[in-house]
Amino acid sequence: MFYQKIGENWRNLSRELRQIRLVSWRRESAVIRIEKPTRLDRARSLGYKAKQGVFVVRVRVKRGGRQRARPTKKGRRSKRQTSRKILKMSYLWICEQRANRKYLNCEVLGSYPLLKDGTNFWGEVILVDRNHPQIKKDKQLKGIGNQRGRVFRGLTSQARKSRGMKHKGTGFEKSRPSQRANKRRGK
Repeated sequence: MFYQKIGENWRNLSRELRQIRLVSWRRESAVIRIEKPTRLDRARSLGYKAKQGVFVVRVRVKRGGRQRARPTKKGRRSKRQTSRKILKMSYLWICEQRANRKYLNCEVLGSYPLLKDGTNFWGEVILVDRNHPQIKKDKQLKGIGNQRGRVFRGLTSQARKSRGMKHKGTGFEKSRPSQRANKRRGK
Protein backbone atom coordinates (compact mmCIF):
# COMPACT_ATOMS: atom_id res chain seq x y z
CA MET A 1 0.00 0.00 0.00
CA PHE A 2 2.82 2.38 0.93
CA TYR A 3 4.79 1.71 -2.27
CA GLN A 4 1.61 1.99 -4.33
CA LYS A 5 1.13 5.51 -2.93
CA ILE A 6 4.72 6.42 -3.85
CA GLY A 7 4.11 5.21 -7.41
CA GLU A 8 0.93 7.28 -7.73
CA ASN A 9 2.74 10.39 -6.48
CA TRP A 10 5.47 9.88 -9.07
CA ARG A 11 2.97 9.49 -11.91
CA ASN A 12 1.09 12.64 -10.81
CA LEU A 13 4.23 14.77 -10.41
CA SER A 14 3.43 18.48 -10.63
CA ARG A 15 4.80 20.42 -13.58
CA GLU A 16 6.73 22.84 -11.34
CA LEU A 17 8.50 20.06 -9.44
CA ARG A 18 9.31 18.30 -12.71
CA GLN A 19 10.86 21.50 -14.12
CA ILE A 20 12.89 22.11 -10.95
CA ARG A 21 14.30 18.59 -11.07
CA LEU A 22 15.15 18.81 -14.77
CA VAL A 23 16.98 22.11 -14.30
CA SER A 24 19.06 20.75 -11.40
CA TRP A 25 19.79 17.42 -13.12
CA ARG A 26 21.05 19.18 -16.27
CA ARG A 27 23.78 20.88 -14.19
CA GLU A 28 25.01 17.57 -12.76
CA SER A 29 27.50 15.25 -14.42
CA ALA A 30 26.21 12.52 -16.73
CA VAL A 31 26.74 9.68 -14.21
CA ILE A 32 26.21 10.58 -10.57
CA ARG A 33 25.84 8.41 -7.47
CA ILE A 34 22.84 9.30 -5.30
CA GLU A 35 22.01 8.41 -1.69
CA LYS A 36 18.60 6.82 -2.21
CA PRO A 37 16.34 5.97 -5.17
CA THR A 38 14.08 8.67 -6.56
CA ARG A 39 11.39 6.04 -7.24
CA LEU A 40 11.57 3.77 -4.21
CA ASP A 41 8.62 1.62 -5.31
CA ARG A 42 10.23 0.79 -8.66
CA ALA A 43 13.64 0.22 -7.11
CA ARG A 44 12.23 -2.20 -4.52
CA SER A 45 10.37 -4.14 -7.19
CA LEU A 46 13.69 -4.60 -9.05
CA GLY A 47 15.44 -5.96 -5.94
CA TYR A 48 16.92 -2.84 -4.30
CA LYS A 49 17.79 -3.21 -0.61
CA ALA A 50 18.99 -0.43 1.69
CA LYS A 51 22.18 -2.20 2.69
CA GLN A 52 25.92 -1.90 2.21
CA GLY A 53 27.10 -2.92 -1.23
CA VAL A 54 23.90 -1.78 -3.00
CA PHE A 55 23.70 1.76 -4.38
CA VAL A 56 21.90 3.81 -7.03
CA VAL A 57 23.33 5.89 -9.89
CA ARG A 58 21.47 8.49 -11.98
CA VAL A 59 22.57 8.52 -15.63
CA ARG A 60 21.91 11.11 -18.33
CA VAL A 61 21.89 10.09 -22.00
CA LYS A 62 21.50 12.32 -25.05
CA ARG A 63 18.39 11.61 -27.09
CA GLY A 64 18.20 11.27 -30.86
CA GLY A 65 20.92 10.66 -33.43
CA ARG A 66 20.10 6.97 -33.58
CA GLN A 67 19.60 6.73 -37.37
CA ARG A 68 21.78 7.01 -40.42
CA ALA A 69 21.32 9.95 -42.74
CA ARG A 70 19.25 9.28 -45.86
CA PRO A 71 21.57 8.18 -48.67
CA THR A 72 21.88 10.14 -51.93
CA LYS A 73 20.21 8.70 -55.03
CA LYS A 74 23.23 7.00 -56.72
CA GLY A 75 21.39 4.24 -58.52
CA ARG A 76 19.11 3.10 -55.71
CA ARG A 77 15.44 2.44 -56.14
CA SER A 78 13.19 4.31 -53.74
CA LYS A 79 12.66 1.29 -51.45
CA ARG A 80 16.39 1.22 -50.65
CA GLN A 81 16.65 4.93 -49.89
CA THR A 82 15.05 4.69 -46.47
CA SER A 83 17.20 5.39 -43.43
CA ARG A 84 17.95 2.26 -41.46
CA LYS A 85 18.13 2.20 -37.69
CA ILE A 86 21.63 1.53 -36.40
CA LEU A 87 21.30 1.44 -32.65
CA LYS A 88 18.85 -1.24 -31.55
CA MET A 89 19.41 -0.54 -27.86
CA SER A 90 16.98 1.18 -25.51
CA TYR A 91 18.04 4.28 -23.60
CA LEU A 92 17.91 2.31 -20.35
CA TRP A 93 20.30 -0.32 -21.65
CA ILE A 94 22.72 2.47 -22.62
CA CYS A 95 22.31 3.97 -19.12
CA GLU A 96 23.14 0.61 -17.55
CA GLN A 97 26.29 0.22 -19.67
CA ARG A 98 27.54 3.71 -18.88
CA ALA A 99 26.97 3.23 -15.16
CA ASN A 100 28.79 -0.12 -15.24
CA ARG A 101 31.74 1.42 -17.13
CA LYS A 102 32.16 3.98 -14.35
CA TYR A 103 31.80 1.44 -11.52
CA LEU A 104 33.79 -1.50 -12.87
CA ASN A 105 33.72 -3.60 -9.68
CA CYS A 106 29.90 -3.69 -9.67
CA GLU A 107 27.14 -5.54 -11.48
CA VAL A 108 23.83 -4.04 -12.64
CA LEU A 109 20.77 -5.30 -10.78
CA GLY A 110 18.21 -3.30 -12.77
CA SER A 111 17.17 0.13 -14.00
CA TYR A 112 14.10 2.30 -14.50
CA PRO A 113 13.30 5.55 -16.33
CA LEU A 114 12.94 8.89 -14.57
CA LEU A 115 12.31 11.89 -16.82
CA LYS A 116 13.13 13.12 -20.29
CA ASP A 117 13.14 16.43 -22.11
CA GLY A 118 13.88 17.42 -25.70
CA THR A 119 17.57 16.56 -25.58
CA ASN A 120 18.16 14.29 -22.57
CA PHE A 121 16.90 11.07 -20.99
CA TRP A 122 17.46 10.23 -17.33
CA GLY A 123 17.38 6.78 -15.80
CA GLU A 124 18.43 5.30 -12.48
CA VAL A 125 20.57 2.17 -12.33
CA ILE A 126 20.83 -0.09 -9.27
CA LEU A 127 24.35 -1.45 -8.84
CA VAL A 128 25.66 -4.24 -6.61
CA ASP A 129 29.27 -4.41 -5.38
CA ARG A 130 30.08 -8.05 -6.09
CA ASN A 131 33.04 -8.22 -3.66
CA HIS A 132 31.29 -6.71 -0.63
CA PRO A 133 30.93 -9.13 2.34
CA GLN A 134 27.26 -8.15 2.86
CA ILE A 135 26.47 -9.05 -0.75
CA LYS A 136 28.31 -12.38 -0.50
CA LYS A 137 26.15 -13.27 2.52
CA ASP A 138 22.85 -12.26 0.87
CA LYS A 139 21.05 -15.24 -0.71
CA GLN A 140 19.33 -13.23 -3.46
CA LEU A 141 22.17 -10.90 -4.41
CA LYS A 142 25.18 -13.23 -4.30
CA GLY A 143 24.08 -14.85 -7.57
CA ILE A 144 24.26 -11.46 -9.32
CA GLY A 145 27.86 -11.05 -8.14
CA ASN A 146 28.88 -14.28 -9.87
CA GLN A 147 27.63 -13.09 -13.29
CA ARG A 148 30.46 -10.98 -14.66
CA GLY A 149 29.55 -8.33 -17.24
CA ARG A 150 25.79 -8.95 -17.24
CA VAL A 151 25.06 -5.66 -19.00
CA PHE A 152 27.55 -6.12 -21.80
CA ARG A 153 26.29 -9.65 -22.48
CA GLY A 154 22.66 -8.46 -22.59
CA LEU A 155 21.47 -10.35 -19.49
CA THR A 156 19.75 -7.54 -17.54
CA SER A 157 16.00 -7.18 -17.83
CA GLN A 158 16.23 -4.03 -20.00
CA ALA A 159 18.82 -5.63 -22.25
CA ARG A 160 16.71 -8.76 -22.72
CA LYS A 161 13.72 -6.60 -23.53
CA SER A 162 15.78 -4.65 -26.06
CA ARG A 163 17.03 -7.88 -27.66
CA GLY A 164 13.43 -9.01 -28.19
CA MET A 165 13.57 -11.74 -25.54
CA LYS A 166 10.53 -10.48 -23.62
CA HIS A 167 8.09 -12.53 -25.67
CA LYS A 168 7.95 -16.16 -26.75
CA GLY A 169 6.03 -18.06 -29.38
CA THR A 170 4.44 -17.04 -32.65
CA GLY A 171 6.11 -14.05 -34.26
CA PHE A 172 9.28 -14.25 -32.17
CA GLU A 173 10.91 -17.30 -33.73
CA LYS A 174 13.80 -15.26 -35.13
CA SER A 175 14.70 -13.68 -31.78
CA ARG A 176 15.80 -16.91 -30.10
CA PRO A 177 18.36 -18.14 -29.26
CA SER A 178 19.73 -14.83 -30.52
CA GLN A 179 19.35 -12.46 -33.45
CA ARG A 180 22.84 -13.31 -34.64
CA ALA A 181 21.84 -16.98 -34.88
CA ASN A 182 18.97 -15.99 -37.19
CA LYS A 183 20.90 -13.64 -39.53
CA ARG A 184 19.55 -10.50 -37.79
CA ARG A 185 15.99 -11.23 -38.89
CA GLY A 186 14.58 -10.90 -35.36
CA LYS A 187 12.91 -7.88 -33.76
